[in-house]
Formats: sequence, structure tokens, C-alpha cells
Amino acid sequence: MKAVVMAGGEGTRLRPMTANQPKPLLPVVNRPIMEHVLRLLKRHGLTETVVTVQFLAALVRNYFGDGDELGMSLYYATEERPLGTAGSVKNAADELRDEPFLVISGDALTDIDLTDMIRFHRENDALVTIGLKRVPNPLEFGIVIVDDHGRVERFLEKPTWGQVFSDTVNTGVYVMEPEVLDEVGADGPVDWSADVFPRLLERGAALFGYVADGYWEDVGTHESYLRAQADVLSGRVKVDIGAFELSPGVWVAEGAVVDPDAILKGPLYIGDYAKVEAGAELREYTVLGSNAIVREGAFLHRAVVHDNVYVGPSTHLRGCVIGKNTDLMTGSRVEENAVVGDECIIEAEAYVSSGVKIYPFKTVEAGAVVNTSVIWESRGQRNLFGPRGVSGLVNVEITPELCVRLASAYATTLRKGTSVITSRDSSRAARALKRAVISALNASAINVLDLEAAPLPVARFHTAKENAVGGIALRTTPGDPQSVDIVFMDETGADLSQSAQRKLERVFSRQEFRRAFPGEIAELGFPPRVIEDYTHELLRCVNTNGVRDADMKVVVDCAGGTSSLVLPSLLSRVGVDVLTVNNRLDEASPTETFAERRRDLQRLSELVSSSRAAFGVRFDPVGERVSLVDERGQLISEERALLVVLDLVAAERRGGRVALPVTTTRVAEQVCRFHGVQVEWTSTAIDALTSASRGNGMVFAGDGRGGFVVPEFGPAVDGLAVFLRLLGLVARTRLSLSQIDARIPVARLLRRTVPTPWAVKGVVMRSVIEAAEGYRIDTTDGVRVVADDGGWALVLPDPAEAVTHLWAEGPDVDSAQALLERWARVVEHAAGS
Repeated sequence: MKAVVMAGGEGTRLRPMTANQPKPLLPVVNRPIMEHVLRLLKRHGLTETVVTVQFLAALVRNYFGDGDELGMSLYYATEERPLGTAGSVKNAADELRDEPFLVISGDALTDIDLTDMIRFHRENDALVTIGLKRVPNPLEFGIVIVDDHGRVERFLEKPTWGQVFSDTVNTGVYVMEPEVLDEVGADGPVDWSADVFPRLLERGAALFGYVADGYWEDVGTHESYLRAQADVLSGRVKVDIGAFELSPGVWVAEGAVVDPDAILKGPLYIGDYAKVEAGAELREYTVLGSNAIVREGAFLHRAVVHDNVYVGPSTHLRGCVIGKNTDLMTGSRVEENAVVGDECIIEAEAYVSSGVKIYPFKTVEAGAVVNTSVIWESRGQRNLFGPRGVSGLVNVEITPELCVRLASAYATTLRKGTSVITSRDSSRAARALKRAVISALNASAINVLDLEAAPLPVARFHTAKENAVGGIALRTTPGDPQSVDIVFMDETGADLSQSAQRKLERVFSRQEFRRAFPGEIAELGFPPRVIEDYTHELLRCVNTNGVRDADMKVVVDCAGGTSSLVLPSLLSRVGVDVLTVNNRLDEASPTETFAERRRDLQRLSELVSSSRAAFGVRFDPVGERVSLVDERGQLISEERALLVVLDLVAAERRGGRVALPVTTTRVAEQVCRFHGVQVEWTSTAIDALTSASRGNGMVFAGDGRGGFVVPEFGPAVDGLAVFLRLLGLVARTRLSLSQIDARIPVARLLRRTVPTPWAVKGVVMRSVIEAAEGYRIDTTDGVRVVADDGGWALVLPDPAEAVTHLWAEGPDVDSAQALLERWARVVEHAAGS
């Protein structure tokens, strides 16, 4: 049997290590990853191998040649352009037509039993056998579900936490029959998991999954690269280290010179012809490349040092990677998770801080303290986007420097000369940070149209209206005056999709920002009539018939936010008697604590009751979400408010579709069914509701957290628009909010949050899937299990925190509680609680 080694990967997440060499050539314990793969193939008798190459292909060919040194026969199939995982194998079809073949990645470290996998393939008469492995964090891989006989039932490529239904992932190791190549088209890039396998699965082809017991690590990040080194040294993976064991766990290659007075605490590796002087200390999981020199007094712990590196006296390296041909001079320090590229010079007493990346051919001056990466700028971070955009403490996590880097990354994803809308809330912090954003956008050849202080719905509206390609809004985090959220918008004013977020995160983490030439520096403008244009279009799109004739009175609380800029212009044209409170911008208190919010809602309730108003509404400080109080002065909970507004809309429309997240009570389904309206269930992702709102026939959307979408006006959550729509609906129905609330069935929806370590989230979701066998399940977001009596439970891993959320609803409180308890036990048991 022949093998195919895919070695065309660019390894962008591993930059700067892969800035000038392909990922398969990255050394793991002083041998390229691909060499470990080829040696594994040889151990299993697969000596005839086709290597697919694309990025820096000549370097791979020059290093391995024809494979004679390894006792193998290597043939190369070169891609002129990226063809995808399946397209690259199809490109080598001339060598693979005669017999089954094995496909393996050239940049993953593994010792999977290939012989046993081939046996499994033959015994099952499989068309394709997919090598599977159980991993703690399945987000970056393709999830695969197999039945008891190993036959593939379904799979999902690179899911979000809400889509995780197993921890069994695709390793990229396949055994295939040659006829599978006929399934690979010749037009453009083709991927096995995304394109070919789903078609085969639909046709009922013999796709099997082989769950491997061996070691497998996709070396795709700096963390996994360091982990792979430690795993080799700890003996967790069976590879040929190519050195002798000087003492337990201390591996020394040929020609290395180690002074007897050097301090060595294994496991560690010293490459061939390296030199370690007296007084140097090498501690656990350190790897020295060939010809490296470590001078007296140097300290290395969990450091990976590539070939030909000079480590000067008293140098301190901890948990970092040092590229080949780099010089670290006396007293320099490189901290954890930092990466120094090839052929750099770190001069005496320089300090490279944790997480910093220094690209190849750079010099860090003597005594410099480097806490941002040396490329253009910046430093990457994990989980850039949260549930409200990019969030953090002002001047601690969200600094002007970070805003510059974020805006530069965003600008790099856009074409030069295009326009972006910017806005902010009333806070001084948002004002200061927005200036940094504007400067970065202009410096990256992006024109800025600044709305200054404006409600978020107004910013979204003008982003769509002004032919802008996107927008950035800065707001104080709800309930936390010390923090700020940076909201990125697309050309429609909606939050960035998950794919656009990932693209922005990649640019940000790689820190490869575009800079404009002096003649390309863009302009800053201030659009006129911002509020007037918004209110004019809102009144044109939203039906307010009957409001003037209804002689209604309402109470409105602006919460000291930017909605107070819009309401005077809006309400003067509607014809309703309004009592407004907190209708001024409050720079000192741009948001409120939970206690302050309760206090203000209580005051609103009293005003509604005493003034005999039809209802009361309280906007959040950016005018995006609303809280409702009925005519009796009773606060309507967020869940009930969704049902009340839904009932009003559905009763008037008598048809169409509404979009609701899967966490919504199924009472909403009863309301819609009664009025002849269909429900489209969406995930809880930040962009899911707005994406669904763009669909044909959509009449309403809401998130159950005070956020409502008025599709006839726009696809985004808009508190001002729903307030205007509510005025018209109440006026025309002649029913009070309490009357509408009373006719809606009571929801019995319970919720719980279970602490779940990140490392076991995949195990938890696999356990839920296994426990749900025999039930009807829905994986729109998380795993929703439906019982025979109509009750349901939803298990949803949180994308930003180490917790799992559970919802349960039943025909009565006791059955809902029983459902919640049952699935909480499943989660807690899988999480090891």
C-alpha cells in the first residue's frame, strides 16, 4: 500500500515560526514533524510515499530528497495553487490508481497504529476509513459520530461550542480505495471533510471511523507545539528521538558537549554538536537544537531552541520558542509563550515579555522592554470575541494601544479607500478609545464617518445607509462601569458573522497589519442630519396608524443614555403624550449596577401607575434593549415581554415567520401556532438572530433578553424601533399589556449553570449525546433533547467561560425540574464534579 503525506500547509497560526519555512519542517525534538511522520510510515511498511507540496515546496523537496536517507521512496506532487485536502490528493492521482492508499498529514505528531487501521479498513470493506481520536477541545477539528460497528453517522467541521456533540475528532488520517478519487472535482479547492465525505455519507457509501488509541497532536498553535515537545520527552508518543540517554530523561545527541558542572534536570534534549557550559541550568522539557551554544549562568525551562542559536551568559528563557540562527546576548530574558523568529538579535539585558512574537530578521536593542510584538505592532489573545464583541476593563485589558491594533486588524480585512462608521456611548472612556480607533483606521487607508455619541441602533442604521463596509461602536459594558465593549459591524450594520470574526482574529493574532502610504492616509468626516435621517426612515417603515387617535400616555426612561438624543425628534412626530425621565447624557455613569437598574425600574413602575399611562419602557444606555412595565405598574419579565410583543405582532400579521433562539420557551410556539405564524429557531450566536431576520416573510425576532428586531426596518436589535412598533400595536388592538399577558399560557422554563473545565467540554457533550439515545435530539445550538410528553432540555457549552448552561421546560414545574436535574447530573458526572 502507498501513502500520501500532505505537506502543503502554510501554518499561519504558528507564525513567526512558519514565516519563512513550511509547517511540516518545524522541528519537534530536533527533527521536522514530517520526518516523524515518514518514520512512522516506514515502521508500518509504507515505504512508497507521495508527498503533496505547495507552500515553500522547494524547501520540503530539498530537505527530504527522494527519501533514500530514510530508506523510503518519495514522489512529489506540487500544487500550483491551494487545492484543499482532497484536491491535493487528487493532484497525485496518477500514483494512486492501482490499490488502496493511506493519507496522513505531514504536520501532525502521531504514533497511531496504521497497520491495525488498515486491517480495520479491509475487514469492513470500507470505501473510506477515517482515523478518529478523542480530544479535550474539539473546536478546531471535525467532529465525527460513529455507530457501534464503526460506521460514520454524521460529522461537523470546526464547530462552535454550541455545535459540539462529541469529543471524537477527525485526525486527517485516512485509508481510501482508489475509486474515491473520482468523487473529487477539478474545479477549485476541494476538502475531504467539508465536500467529499458529506456527499458520500448522503449516498450511503461505506464510510467507517477507526477510533485510535495512540497519540495524536495537531501541531497547529504555539501551545500545542510546546506540548508536543514535552510529550515526546515524557514518552507519551513513540518516536525515534535519535540520541542516547545520558541520565534518566536527559537525551544527548551525537557530538554534543555538556560540561559536568552544568545543571540538567530532565526530561530534556540536547541536539547534535550543541554545547552547554558550566553553570548553565537546563530544566524540564527544554530542547536544544543542533549547534546551539548555552553559556555559563544561562537558565532554560520548557524552552525550545532551534538550530545554531547562541544563548549568552545569564540569559533567562522560560516556556518560549527561539528560531534558528538567533543570538540572545548577555542577561536577556524571554518569557512564557513568547516566540522569537529566525535570525534575530536580542541584545544584552533586553526583556521580551510573555506572549510577544518577534518576526524573523529583527533586532531588539539592549535594555529594551518589549511587551508588544515586533512586526508592525500588537499581541494576540485567546477568545478575542465574546458575547458582546471585544470586551474588557478600561486601560487594563482594553487600552488605546489595543484599540489601535484591533482597528488595524479590522482595516486589513477591508479594501483601501472604503468607509467605516464609528460611534460611542456617553462615557469618557469610549470617547477616548474611539479616537484611537479612528486614527488606526485612517492610517490604514480607511475613511471614517464619525457619528460621535449616538445610540447603537442609529450607528447600525447609518452603517447600512452610508455605503459603508462596516462599523465600530464603543459602549460601556452593561452593569460594569469599569469595562467597555467594542462592537464590530458588517456592511448591513449587523454584528460580524462568526466567519468574519475568525478572519479578524487571524489577522489580529498574526499581527500582520496593513499600513497606508502617506498619500493614501484616509479622511475623517462627520455625517450631517444623523438623528433626523434615522427618525425619518423609522417613521416611514414602522406602522404607527392609530397612535394619534388613541390618546395614549406612555412613560419613557432613557437611562441617561444616547436614546435621549433621538426621542425628542421621534416623539414629536408620533402624537403621543410622553413623560420622560433620565433624558440627558450622563458621562460619569454611562451604565448602571444591578441595584441601580432595579431602583430605576421601580421608579418607572410607580410613574406608570400614578400617571395612568398605557405602559412604560426603559431603554438601555445605548438604546438597543428595552424593559417593559404594564399599565398597572407591574414589571414584565424579559421572557414574558418577548411573548407579549410576539403575540401582538402575530395577531396583527396573521402569517409570516418569526425568528427566536433555541433557548426560548416553547410557549412562543403555541402563540405563533394560534395566529398562523411559523417559528424559525436559531442558535444563540451573536449574529444568528440578525441573519435569520433577513429571510423572506420574517415579521419579528427577539432574543428573550430585551432585544427585539423589527424586520421591516432593519435586521438588528433596535430598542427605539420596537418602542415605536409597540405604540402602534397597542393603539390599534385597544388591549392593555396586562390583558395580552394574561391570555398567554404560563411558561415553565428553568435554567441552571454547571461549572465545566475547558478540557472536558467535549467529553460532556459526547456524554449528553450518548445519554440521549432513543430520544429526539436537535443540534441547532448545543444538544436539545425532546421527551415524549413534549418537555425538553437543552445543554449548551458557554463559548467564553468554563461553564455549561442547561434549560429545561415541561408541562408542569415538577417535570421541568426533574428534566433539569437529570441532565445536570449527566453534565456533572461527565465533568467529574
